[in-house]
Amino acid sequence: MPARVSLVGRTVRLDPMEPTDVDALVAAASEDRSTYAFTLVPADVASMRAYVESVLDDERAGLSLPFVTRRADTGQVVGSTRFLDLVYWSVPPTLRSSPHVRPGTVDRTVPSTVEIGATWLAASAQRTAVNTEAKLLMLGHAFETWAVERVTIKTDARNTRSRQAIERIGAGSEGVLRAEQIAYDGTIRDNAYFSVIRPEWPEVRAALCTRLDAAARW
Repeated sequence: MPARVSLVGRTVRLDPMEPTDVDALVAAASEDRSTYAFTLVPADVASMRAYVESVLDDERAGLSLPFVTRRADTGQVVGSTRFLDLVYWSVPPTLRSSPHVRPGTVDRTVPSTVEIGATWLAASAQRTAVNTEAKLLMLGHAFETWAVERVTIKTDARNTRSRQAIERIGAGSEGVLRAEQIAYDGTIRDNAYFSVIRPEWPEVRAALCTRLDAAARW
């Protein structure tokens, strides 16, 4: 399981999720819930406590690395996000001497590929620099600290707002995987898949930095 870490930017700070964050997460989730039609965002203390406990159980099992999203200046919690689907490639001994195998892919103690997901923001943080910088911090950690080969981002195919936000990050569309899971509303969910791979990261990073410089700060 990768080590817990805080990722700090100019506008946003991503801190490891803790049980003590429940009340602050409820406050963030209570501003305006109209944009949560396709996302699980608990609305009260009891359900948020169960949500946080479940997320932390997943972390202890090595399945995710969860964060609370904060304003960097005040520390106010404005949402949550996670690294999910942490995959560790195993290179067979017979291939380890191959010139095609990059040295960093052998005997890894950090993920080879990851997903960024389970992201939600308070209404006041949406359509601001928050999502841009949070993704910049997480992608940067994935590609530059863990040296992953791929980062996946997916969303409910019906969620046009989320798909547009992912496209603005610079992730490439990979199409829609139909009937992949049960959605938050109980229907069968199609997932729209996007990704950034290692060779694309420098260009994606530059574009995100440009967007962040142009965005109004809080």
